Amino acid sequence: MKTIVWGILVAALACGSGCARPDWIEQTLVTVDVTGTWQGGVGGTGGAGGASYEFFLEQQGPKVKGSVRAYGATLMPGGSLSGPIEGTVAGDVFSFRQTNGALTGETTVSGDDMTGQVSFQGAYRISLRRVNSPSRPSP
Repeated sequence: MKTIVWGILVAALACGSGCARPDWIEQTLVTVDVTGTWQGGVGGTGGAGGASYEFFLEQQGPKVKGSVRAYGATLMPGGSLSGPIEGTVAGDVFSFRQTNGALTGETTVSGDDMTGQVSFQGAYRISLRRVNSPSRPSP
């Protein structure tokens, strides 16, 4: 009798732990489009801090390609903050990495605003605003 009870308990725990994981559809759902030109900046000093950024992005499904330009960043030896980037969108989160450097980031997109964190010789808060989108007419 104890063997049957333990078997049922183990089966229930196994099923329950599988249900606790996020649904694969939720993980692959794309709810935002980041295509366009984004401008903004990063706070702080040194490294990537104090820089203004301009992102040029093109999204196809969850995949994003484009480039980033940084202005006014105090760079230490180790690379440039400008160059090509690639990334993905999952839900409303845009994650990216620079393909020819060390800049990485993860932002949350809400309409024409994007906020999050970039990393390059430290972690910094970034805030961007979409200034141009080919999918919508310009004001």
